[in-house]
Amino acid sequence: MRGDFRLGNAGDWTRRLREIGIYAVIGAFLTIISPYNASGSLPLWAAYLYWTGLVLTGGLSAETTRTVMERSGQKVPVPAMMAIMSVTSALAVTAMIILLEAVISGRAIPPGYLPRLFGLVWVLAAAVTAVGFMIERTVLAPVTEPVKGASPEETFLSRLPVKYRTAKLYAVSAEDHYLRIHTSHGEELILMRLADAMRELAGADGLQVHRSWWVAKDGVRDTRKLGGKLSLVLLSGKEAPVSRTFQAEVKAAGLAA
Repeated sequence: MRGDFRLGNAGDWTRRLREIGIYAVIGAFLTIISPYNASGSLPLWAAYLYWTGLVLTGGLSAETTRTVMERSGQKVPVPAMMAIMSVTSALAVTAMIILLEAVISGRAIPPGYLPRLFGLVWVLAAAVTAVGFMIERTVLAPVTEPVKGASPEETFLSRLPVKYRTAKLYAVSAEDHYLRIHTSHGEELILMRLADAMRELAGADGLQVHRSWWVAKDGVRDTRKLGGKLSLVLLSGKEAPVSRTFQAEVKAAGLAA
């Protein structure tokens, strides 16, 4: 779940409110089950604040980790991303538990117990991370409101952070459950299916060139053929592969000879 609260359109704020609600629900659930009896001595209201605070700490840490990985430009598979996020989340939550234990009870957690504590926290962090990804694919699916007078490309780009909304769309490529949006202002990952993206871009001047790629015609700089395999070179320098299934459409569009 995203932790980067940016100013944006009504869809952005709807998403943020949903995130806050989900954090609150997870905090309430953990208050009720009280894993490992960690908050057993606290009154109910304090236990709720305890668990919700830990959920927020873990969530913000995980999302900071994901943002750093996305901005690095490295293509990290979603399973690996989830694993790394769960570890950084567990580290942050473990540190917060150590702090809260010192503040609430005035006791320091014995160093010998810390590995076990981290292991217990990581199990919960991994579960919450997995649930978060599933929720993001459903409840927190990107919301885009049609913009009057805007082109399909502009409307599609309105779901991205502000800096991309004036960019020129070059291509869209699928990576697991995510899409990598290639633009004149760089790249961004969003949670969306390629089929849904192409449905939104149906009126745009572009076409599907591979089972995992959609390309805008004016985003293509050149073509490249190596070993019988054709690819389109985008204005950014990235190459979009062209599968045999779509070669006829690519040639008909004038993008290849």
